[in-house]
Amino acid sequence: MPCLFCEIAAGRVPARIAWQDDTVLAFHDTNPQGPVHILIIPKRHITSLLDLEPGDDQLVGSLVRRARDLAVQEGLSDRGFRLVFNYGQDAGYSVYHIHLHLVGGRKLGWPPG
Repeated sequence: MPCLFCEIAAGRVPARIAWQDDTVLAFHDTNPQGPVHILIIPKRHITSLLDLEPGDDQLVGSLVRRARDLAVQEGLSDRGFRLVFNYGQDAGYSVYHIHLHLVGGRKLGWPPG
């Protein structure tokens, strides 16, 4: 079964794109957990955090920087936002392609879940 996020990155599955370049894609989550919920992914398939290679440091930094820029663009920088990487069944990791969640626009409790 093809990876859903790879299909979105290739343009074969529609998504509400927030931003993209040659290596990173950001799109709105179809099951948002807040008024703003954007997923930031590498276009290259990486199954999970455990599959990152030493050379992927710059790519992960790009995901975080893009999330920051989108948070500002979406007006979240004044009140706050959350960035989350999930891994594993207990964390609800259901699409096996590394992705960073940007969630904001409402009060986010702690601890989550």
